[in-house]
Amino acid sequence: MTDATTNKPDLLEVQELVKYFPVRGGLLQRVVAYVQAVENVSFTIRDGETFGMVGESGCGKTTIGRTILRLVPATSGKVLFQGQDVFAATPRQLKDLRRNMQIIFQDPFSSLDPRMPVGESIAEGLLVHGMKNGKERFEIVINTLRKVGLEDYHARRYPHEFSGGQRQRIGIARALALRPKFIVCDEPVSALDVSIQAQVLNILKELQKEFNLTYLFIAHNLSVVEHISDRVGVMYLGKMVELAGREEIFRNPLHPYTQALLSAIPIPDPDLKRERIILKGDVPSPLRPPSGCRFHPRCPVALEHCSREEPQFKEVAPDHSVACWRVE
Repeated sequence: MTDATTNKPDLLEVQELVKYFPVRGGLLQRVVAYVQAVENVSFTIRDGETFGMVGESGCGKTTIGRTILRLVPATSGKVLFQGQDVFAATPRQLKDLRRNMQIIFQDPFSSLDPRMPVGESIAEGLLVHGMKNGKERFEIVINTLRKVGLEDYHARRYPHEFSGGQRQRIGIARALALRPKFIVCDEPVSALDVSIQAQVLNILKELQKEFNLTYLFIAHNLSVVEHISDRVGVMYLGKMVELAGREEIFRNPLHPYTQALLSAIPIPDPDLKRERIILKGDVPSPLRPPSGCRFHPRCPVALEHCSREEPQFKEVAPDHSVACWRVE
């Protein structure tokens, strides 16, 4: 499938993705409820683009990324990677798919084996995928470390000997070693200083150009998303509420939640002030999400039927989709 507005083919297609986590209780640990982490989310990611995904903590961003890669099983829905059904893949097919679908974890320290030199951690994926020649593996590891701005001797060091920014570069190198086509970047700069964030983001953009990579970039920081993304999807309580191109969504946000998020971005000019939209209350529990529109209890412009009927997520302008009764 090819997108008509860009002539770029869709690399990844997510169709009505649902993920519930069971909550167990009682003496027999029976399932007593479900956390509705992701509810009926659909979108596509085009070949070579960076798809940004934003939203508050607990809105389902990371769950979507991990479910796409089948690191956690989906409750229902479908994910197509280059037309192949990821959820229907056999173990052998899934192994081949994972060569082209990698992830950069949010916490690089916890994702690295503390007893293994980082060079061996990077080379592990190469070995799993059949590269038996140790010299060849070592050359790829060294070349990949250089690509992310590290030195050859770093391959012999252990994770605790690196700073946070260096460990994140190692995480990028490990994802890059197999030369994948698609990488899930799960908040890769959220724990880093601003100066280090800029370095890591620049590395990601340079690698994308060099290797024609496609990113799903998950983040809280809207300034970071604006810097790196081509299109942006906004999540709220397990649902996607708005999706548009980067310039369109920052210039003309249609959903009240997107407008509230954008109003919180600091302006680096003391003479300029932005009218801040303060949302009342807390995010509802995904154990018992509100009826109708999930955002209506906090929405400053909610209508009467917002609490009864759920708005459909649909395209309201070219390449701009939103789920809001106000827009309709």
